[in-house]
Amino acid sequence: MFPIVGKRQLANDIYELTVEAPDVARKAKPGQFLILRVDEDGERIPLTFSAMDAEAGTVTFIFLAVGVTTAKLSKLEPGDAIADLVGPMGHPSEVEGIGRVVVVGGGVGAAVMLPVARAMVQAGNDVTCILGARTSDLLILEEELSGVGCDLIVTTDDGTHGRKGLVTEPLKEILDAEPVDQVLAIGPVVMMKFVAKTAEPYDAKIIVSLNPIMVDGTGMCGACRVQVGGETKFGCVDGPDFDGRLVDFDGLMHRLRAYTDQEREAFGLYEKECACQPTT
Repeated sequence: MFPIVGKRQLANDIYELTVEAPDVARKAKPGQFLILRVDEDGERIPLTFSAMDAEAGTVTFIFLAVGVTTAKLSKLEPGDAIADLVGPMGHPSEVEGIGRVVVVGGGVGAAVMLPVARAMVQAGNDVTCILGARTSDLLILEEELSGVGCDLIVTTDDGTHGRKGLVTEPLKEILDAEPVDQVLAIGPVVMMKFVAKTAEPYDAKIIVSLNPIMVDGTGMCGACRVQVGGETKFGCVDGPDFDGRLVDFDGLMHRLRAYTDQEREAFGLYEKECACQPTT
């Protein structure tokens, strides 16, 4: 069991949990992820580290309560415990010796963006962060990102906070104005697709952090497979970072929708079960 020692609600249905996991915290690096089960009957889901503290023996992750597992997770409080947590998994993001970097994050992708951008700044890179959300109610970690030493640009689709528009607009302006060595995109697949398309005509290296459907996290099940440059790669052991010029984003989005009906049915049953539970 892994005790929960901290909880914050960052936005509507977006939560942050800090969990005691000393062995994981000691080895985890920015860009890596964990897999957890809320309880013994639960499914395994991947979540990326938003922070790791080796001295305190804790790891922190952020999630959107959108399905049964994340809804259960959102109801846990400090003093409760998660049944299983394994990690760190995947390869850390490359942060050394890059040069001029633009890190683009959307939605809960900001959770990954935060430790990676901090590590890039600490490694001596020149970093601009573009943080986006559909609306101000879904914008997270702006204050934390403003403190890591990157130049921060904030956008919302509806203009309720920061600059009105999509993250691709300031990205293109930066790419037009100066040479950029790397663009790193973290967030919804459709956002990463258009970040990659925006950066494609330029000389910058394009990296995207993928979070496909995942079960065992060891490359055995093949659930997280994605086509990269015409080859089958596994998000868990080959990723999560891939060359954004080569990723088949349309195929990835199709795979992510594979269990939509089952997920909707399971969540409906979960809500009915919760409604039947006594409130005392």
